[in-house]
Amino acid sequence: MAAVADPRQRQLKIKTGVVKRLGKEKTMYEKEVVDQSKKVEKMKEENKDEHDIKKQIEVLEESKTMIPDCKRRLKTAYEDLKNLIDETRTDLAETEEFKQANQMLEETVLED
Repeated sequence: MAAVADPRQRQLKIKTGVVKRLGKEKTMYEKEVVDQSKKVEKMKEENKDEHDIKKQIEVLEESKTMIPDCKRRLKTAYEDLKNLIDETRTDLAETEEFKQANQMLEETVLED
């Protein structure tokens, strides 16, 4: 009969997933800003309709406003995961969830 898994292992897994997802989301918005900026510039160079350019600039600005929000949420999730790791270090350090959580913290880059 298998032992009941510690509920903290589940929390480690969930919080690790949140940090991973938010990191990807931030990267996606940053890429979108670059791509959208190029698109707007190209439209201006080609003298496209002013209304269409304004619409694309709105899309660009929307993406730009999402980045600080993503960074804030990522920082919060990172701190939550770090605190959970610190709390469980002594008794869960050998579990796969703990190792993955620790690796995610090492791979995640926080920016101001």
